[in-house]
Amino acid sequence: MDREVVEQKLESLRRCLSRVETKCPLDAATLVADLDLQDIVSLNLSRAVQISVDIGAHLIAGMEVAPPDTMGQTFELLAQAGVMNAELANRLKKAVGFRNIAVHNYESINWEIVHSIAKNHLTDFSEFAKIVAMEIGK
Repeated sequence: MDREVVEQKLESLRRCLSRVETKCPLDAATLVADLDLQDIVSLNLSRAVQISVDIGAHLIAGMEVAPPDTMGQTFELLAQAGVMNAELANRLKKAVGFRNIAVHNYESINWEIVHSIAKNHLTDFSEFAKIVAMEIGK
């Protein structure tokens, strides 16, 4: 595992989460009505998911386990290896589902759900980042 690469990815993750926190409006209706905010929030949430998957894959590469078949399986494998708990892995796996919709089917995004993710689930990424920081510090 290249510690410097992971640290750079953690910093990128922090920037994405900060952008979502600062740009996501207090109410979902404002997000529904503002295309620029939609772009900022969805892009940075999608990036946060992708970066988290990349970090997870990097950690897995240093373990004696088979590589994941899917992005979501990355978090399952980390939970099975004892790196994180199953609840966090499941929430991050659901975030992959959001990312897939945002990337491949943008016109069908439910902005109320995106708002809920931005307001209630950024801590999932922060928790993951803390776990990773502890792992690379070992």
